[in-house]
Amino acid sequence: MSVVGLDVGNETGVVGIARQRGIDVVLNEESKRETPAMVSFSDKQRFLGTAAAATSTMNPKNTISQIKRLIGKKFSDPELQRDLRLFPFAVKEAPDGGAAIHVRYLGDMRIFTPTQILGMILSNLKSIAEKNLGTHVVDCVIGIPVYFTELQRRAYMDAAAIAGLHPIRLMHETAATALAYGIYKKDLPEKDPIHVVFVDIGHASMQVCVAAFKKGQLKILGQAFDRSLGGRDFDEVLFNYFTEKFKEDYKIDVLSNPRASHRLRAACEKLKKVLSANPQAPLSIECLMDEKDVRGLIKREDFEKLAYPLLERVKAPLEKALTESQLPLNKINAVEVVGSGSRIPAINRILASFFQKEPCRTLNASECIARGCALQCAMLSPTFRVREFEVQDAFPFPIGLSWKGSAPESEEDQSYSNSIVFIKGNPVPSTKLLTFYRSGTFVFDTLYADTSELPPGTSPKISSFSIGPFTPTKSDRGKLKIKIQLNLHGIVSVESATLIEEEELKLPITNLKDCSQGGAEIFPIETDKEGNGGNKIEKDLDTGFEHPEKLLSENGVPSPDKLQNLETDSPKDVVKKKKTKKVAVPVNEIVVGGLPHAELQKAVEKEYEFALQDRIMEETKDRKNAVEAYVYDMRNKLYEKLQGYVSDTEREKLSTKLQQAEDWLYEEGEDETKSVYIAKLEELKQLGDPIEERQKEEEARGPAISELWYCISSFREAAHSNDPKFDHIDKTEKEKVMMECSKAEEWLKDKKYQQDAVPRFANPILRAAEIKKKTEFLDRICKPIMMKPKPSAPKASSGQPKGNDNRSAADGSQPSNAEAYTSEPMDADTTTAEEN
Repeated sequence: MSVVGLDVGNETGVVGIARQRGIDVVLNEESKRETPAMVSFSDKQRFLGTAAAATSTMNPKNTISQIKRLIGKKFSDPELQRDLRLFPFAVKEAPDGGAAIHVRYLGDMRIFTPTQILGMILSNLKSIAEKNLGTHVVDCVIGIPVYFTELQRRAYMDAAAIAGLHPIRLMHETAATALAYGIYKKDLPEKDPIHVVFVDIGHASMQVCVAAFKKGQLKILGQAFDRSLGGRDFDEVLFNYFTEKFKEDYKIDVLSNPRASHRLRAACEKLKKVLSANPQAPLSIECLMDEKDVRGLIKREDFEKLAYPLLERVKAPLEKALTESQLPLNKINAVEVVGSGSRIPAINRILASFFQKEPCRTLNASECIARGCALQCAMLSPTFRVREFEVQDAFPFPIGLSWKGSAPESEEDQSYSNSIVFIKGNPVPSTKLLTFYRSGTFVFDTLYADTSELPPGTSPKISSFSIGPFTPTKSDRGKLKIKIQLNLHGIVSVESATLIEEEELKLPITNLKDCSQGGAEIFPIETDKEGNGGNKIEKDLDTGFEHPEKLLSENGVPSPDKLQNLETDSPKDVVKKKKTKKVAVPVNEIVVGGLPHAELQKAVEKEYEFALQDRIMEETKDRKNAVEAYVYDMRNKLYEKLQGYVSDTEREKLSTKLQQAEDWLYEEGEDETKSVYIAKLEELKQLGDPIEERQKEEEARGPAISELWYCISSFREAAHSNDPKFDHIDKTEKEKVMMECSKAEEWLKDKKYQQDAVPRFANPILRAAEIKKKTEFLDRICKPIMMKPKPSAPKASSGQPKGNDNRSAADGSQPSNAEAYTSEPMDADTTTAEEN
């Protein structure tokens, strides 16, 4: 199971992965920790991440960014309409009322949904994680803003499915930040919690939460947000200021030129960062538009005056979060600031003034969400053991139920009609069990009970659930138990629906009168071999009703007070018992504005096609680069490294081919297929490979000859040697070794003589592979002979002196071969045959 945390920001994405030693933020192909959340389309291919950012200046109309502002929104949303002024790409209304992005791709105009674009961004982050982990990534935790509606959350789930991911949780960015902060704290109290405020000012939004920390526990007490207050809004203040200034000073209208607008916004973002550390900052852009260079200067105090309306909006979420937490200011222990927009000095002064304490920067402002998501993924994964730490997140909106159609059929139903099921701040996840009385299939809706904090124009209705069909068998109306869940993603769903039916059974009682005197049992109780009860009837755990056996007292005699409770009109030989029957009821969900399953499958297939096209284009580009690299490399080698190995005729012919290939690459070969580039490279190598082969052969020939000479001399010396360790080798075998060494020597001398007579630019006669083969052959023949082990010496028999083994020739007996080559030393007092 993969353990990955993904933070998809409005501007960049960060990938955190869990390792045995902790959480790491992985690097992308450009060795950067943050990857642009962009997708760029061209007539040839699609670019993701850093590659998309590199083409954004030259291709702004087909480069999609800030997709987080589009996801799960209607085109009529006022916030979306304000954002469209900042986007250089075209966004129009889709047939379902959503947003449709129009770009030019592969020579045609294409329409993509925000969910598809987000799927492409997630796919890029997934590939970064897979390259670092070296394994396939599926399971993950993705960070989302706390203010996301259900439709936006479902869009994230659909985008993850398009990318081939399975989110095990959509985690609020505020909760992820708090988790990354608190899990490493070793001094948390066990009783009285400490309270920390987290202020996240990102690229396009502001989120505030108040969290309580105890040992092994995190609880979100209050949270608030501003959907349209972030770093880009302060960039826009600078952009508008310089737009007017350049219109007055240089007589140019930057807003009329998308490319110039993009460059000026990028320059204003850098200017804002400079102003965070300096009292003033200059701006200079060469050839912004109409071939005019522009310059400007702004002071920090002037910038803060321009941004005063934005700075005033910072206080509202702070007040609201503190009010929801029901904490006084003196109970706040610390204020943590994160997010890319949190570095503005004026914002930090506002926070210090409001909370009466200086904000802290314990966490990495850009990586804390990805780290928190990776930690949560590790906690939910069976492959990692994480410190026990409970995360009690809170849901920001109240969720209620309403009936579709007629009024409820009973007073019990009336209590649920149009009521709140999950209150604001309800823990996530959470499950509620509701009881309904219905005669057949019915429908109810889930909705937002309070729409004041939702985006303007958002429909309060979330989804509809059809329960049924079912048919009660015992009465006109059946009792339904419906389990409604607010899951880990913050999505409302019906987990199950069950029809509960109770049936009354009549069970006989044998000789009740005798039982009262202790003479008989009500139920026969089977016993095992030891006399213990084997199948004694127990209490019905499902219904809670008692079986008739419970009428017995401790000594097995019917209890008079319990017998009085029997119905008077029942026969004395019958006891009534209730049995509960449970039947699962089908549940059908209809999401308002959600992506149908068929369209989701089509989007998954489309993403596979796009990824395949990207891979083909990358491979084609690699082949083209290989041809270009070969041309330049071989041209240099012909006059340097390979100069002595090529004839004048060959050099001229190959140089001409290389020049033709270079001209072809920049003309008609500029846009060819992969197979064409492969064929072109093979054509060049047919001329260049033989030349390189000569040089490689000469370099390898010397060591190979030395190795063969060493092998010949070693075996020859061993065969000639009088060393006793070779005495056991037969003379004919030694002669065989000598003969093979002589053959190898003659072969080598002959081949070397022929090779020395050939010029370096001619194809070699003596190749290193042949020499190595001859060396291996000689070693295979001679080594088994010269390395033959000595025969083992027999052990001396008991009672017979070792000296008797050395019999003299006068006895007429000869020592055996094994005795003659014994390696055992003689005893010091044993006399030899000559001494005797």
